[in-house]
Amino acid sequence: MARIIVVTSGKGGVGKSSVSVNVASVLALQKKRVCLIDGDFGLKNLDVMMGLENRVLYDLKDLIDGKCSLEQLLIRDKRLSTLFLLPACKSLEFKDLDTQYMEALVKKLEQQFDYILIDSPAGIEKGFQYAIHLAKEALVVITLDASSVRDADRVIGLLLKAGIHDLKLVVNRVDQDLLDRKQCLSIQEALDILALPMIGIIYEDHSMIEANNKGLPVVIQQKGLLYQCFEHLVSRLEGKDVPFIKMRKKHTLFSIFKV
Repeated sequence: MARIIVVTSGKGGVGKSSVSVNVASVLALQKKRVCLIDGDFGLKNLDVMMGLENRVLYDLKDLIDGKCSLEQLLIRDKRLSTLFLLPACKSLEFKDLDTQYMEALVKKLEQQFDYILIDSPAGIEKGFQYAIHLAKEALVVITLDASSVRDADRVIGLLLKAGIHDLKLVVNRVDQDLLDRKQCLSIQEALDILALPMIGIIYEDHSMIEANNKGLPVVIQQKGLLYQCFEHLVSRLEGKDVPFIKMRKKHTLFSIFKV
């Protein structure tokens, strides 16, 4: 029986989809069967971030209309054989979704996977309500920006109201220089405000943008700072007690040239 986890944030621009893709990829690297559901119908970007856009032949509306089977709809990742994407559908609106149909669909997926990760759309409108309605756990993604934390606080209240009490915090895009200069909230301040257990710290790194642009999850190479961050996050998700990665202070190098 799969664990069904919604990845949400409330505020857009915090890197929620990057977290979804890379958590799913690390789980698949560990041979877990993972279904990643793109819940953001308006933007439909997970297939691009995973380099799978050319493989999308059907969408959710085709399944609902009987034009394809669930097996035809699911896209197997081209690098990780146990990772599958259920792509979003731009032509389908949340108001047209039959909640009971989606519940039945997720129940069917539960029998086939170890994890179902739902990448929730930003905001707290119908798309958010649809995504959390299907989940039993939540990863709340924030940055150390006051507005991100404020919006996450509201989202946490809505998750609890919906009956989802297994909530964990992912602090994303942590900029060590800003922390050192006290130009953003500290991690402890964010934890004090939100009162959630923290499951992951993901540092700001240019390699994430590069990987997303290439359609290549940054963890695929299984090396580097971001891989360590996500690998430790997944270990905690699996119930293991592992330390948080601490970023080493970068030293500026000066070169002296004789003219």
